Amino acid sequence: MKRYVELFRIPNVWALVLACFPARVAYGMVGLGIFFKVQQATGSISFAGLVIGVNAAAGSFTAGIRGSLMDKYGQKWPLRIMVPGYAGMSFALNAMHSKPLMLTFAFVMGLSAPPINLSVRPLWKVVVPQEFLRTAYAVDTAIMSAAGVVGPVIATSLALSLHPSLPLNICGVLMLIGGGALAATRVSRNYVPEGKSPNHIPLWKHKPLQLLMIEGCFIGFGWGVFDVAVPAFTTIEKVPHLTAWIFTAMGIANIVGGLLAGLVSKRTSSLQAMRRTYLTWFFISIPIVFTHPNWTMIVASAFLGLIGGAIQVFYWEVMEAIRPQGSQTGMMGWLWTVEGTLMSIGSAAGGVISERQSPSFAMAITSLCIGIGYVILAFGKGLLIAADRIPTPEEDLAAMEDNSPTTN
Repeated sequence: MKRYVELFRIPNVWALVLACFPARVAYGMVGLGIFFKVQQATGSISFAGLVIGVNAAAGSFTAGIRGSLMDKYGQKWPLRIMVPGYAGMSFALNAMHSKPLMLTFAFVMGLSAPPINLSVRPLWKVVVPQEFLRTAYAVDTAIMSAAGVVGPVIATSLALSLHPSLPLNICGVLMLIGGGALAATRVSRNYVPEGKSPNHIPLWKHKPLQLLMIEGCFIGFGWGVFDVAVPAFTTIEKVPHLTAWIFTAMGIANIVGGLLAGLVSKRTSSLQAMRRTYLTWFFISIPIVFTHPNWTMIVASAFLGLIGGAIQVFYWEVMEAIRPQGSQTGMMGWLWTVEGTLMSIGSAAGGVISERQSPSFAMAITSLCIGIGYVILAFGKGLLIAADRIPTPEEDLAAMEDNSPTTN
């Protein structure tokens, strides 16, 4: 753990971690916030899943565009415009009661979603030396996971104990606090995007990105189904309060998994670490298909989150290794456009599948999608070869001195 102590001694690390946390909690709340609000207003689980899907689709579909804009113009003004816009749409959606209006405002809310995570990731390369980057990604993954724990707990507790619509108001307030704080940090204000390389090609023609997009289609769809299958299962079994416990167990385990991944030696390449962990993730996902909303689902979700947290760290490293110069935010944005869009479709499908078939069947789809994702990356590993190298001690030393990435 000494490495984490050393990381937090680096200037601006604490500022970056704390500033974005409230906004990440808001994103952790929004899915369940919409679910409980819409389900209570309409009495329909499938329509609640549809509204979540529309909101997520609108946000993810424009993520690539917003990321490319940040690669070109920086972060200051995009955040200052989108943060208050998103909060306002959250308040407006909360006031709606008719189905058409809820769909409309959920869509506009998604369009205005500030790219908080896409903004933070490239800032780590500015704040920390190269040798601390895996540890920084682990911390960032842990913070996102912690927000994913706190958000659902807050949303579920408020919806069940006070009023189903209250979580969306809190979501808007937290976005104003966290998004505003991130935009005000010196490292975000002074962020200067990379210049593009002379032989730059459009991102959508980049073969490694195409591979990750194909893999992201299945992972996005699978997780979209899962995110609705869990609250649908607990609602059908009349134990909706267990929704928070299930997502909390998964989130806490996700934090632990990410932090453990941050301790993995850099003598293991990012690609090797990701592939080994990915295969384990698939096998770990199978038992959850046979669980019910009780301690079995809580335990199975925890193991799923543990391995998933580790994968996120290595996945970000792989992306960083294979991306073209000048695409720090744009590549992540376009990946999220694909993955998030399929996640929104999965959310809509998850509600229908859970209601017409069973939530267990929906969870089997999630496990299958993880397996397909692994197979895709296994067959396309040659395209990710840039992430399968280990920096030499000399490169590590040079990276520490000039805070620049190692080269192939």
